[in-house]
Amino acid sequence: MFSQVLLKSEAVTVPDLTGKTVGQARAELVKKDLSVAQNGTELSDRWERGLIVRQDPAAGSRIRVTKVVRVVTSSGSEKVTVPDLAGKSLDEALTMLQAAGLLKGKLTQVHTPRLPAGRILDQKPAPGAVVERSLPVGLLLSQGDVDDHFIMPDLIGRRADRVIGRLKALDFKVADIRYVYYSGAAAGIVVKQDPPSGFRVKKRNRISLEVSR
Repeated sequence: MFSQVLLKSEAVTVPDLTGKTVGQARAELVKKDLSVAQNGTELSDRWERGLIVRQDPAAGSRIRVTKVVRVVTSSGSEKVTVPDLAGKSLDEALTMLQAAGLLKGKLTQVHTPRLPAGRILDQKPAPGAVVERSLPVGLLLSQGDVDDHFIMPDLIGRRADRVIGRLKALDFKVADIRYVYYSGAAAGIVVKQDPPSGFRVKKRNRISLEVSR
């Protein structure tokens, strides 16, 4: 009984816990028969979120074993670093902003072939900038490549070689050329087209021609 009382009255030196996680502090204190309790959070420019910034009793103090060391952990800095959002989806970008303590700013959308639709093209402030917490970050979002529409012209009666050359120069796909006998038409003249005249087409649409022979 006497040895147990003596053990409980034994004093130990409190280690320095600043800069450690609560888990690391607990592992260190248990070796000295001490325990840890988190006693709130506060902003800190020195220590990252979750690391201990203050403790009570202070490091170097002598206390009896089985006592509790109370700690305050960092809730992060007033200043935060802007993450690189380029190429991320909008959902991914918003998650990263929230994790960094930042807000979504103005969202602008543009057509571009640089990135698929729904991906972040640019941001403001730039990646790596150190800014105030809760600052809105403006985002530029890709809507994908603009796919222009064209009105199909009337090609009937025109020389096929000129028509085909012009279509290819404009990056249209002339997918099928059939040569047919056509009464009353000279050789090499377009006598039928698909899509027909006036039809709205895109450059990826396939164009078929029938040419007299």
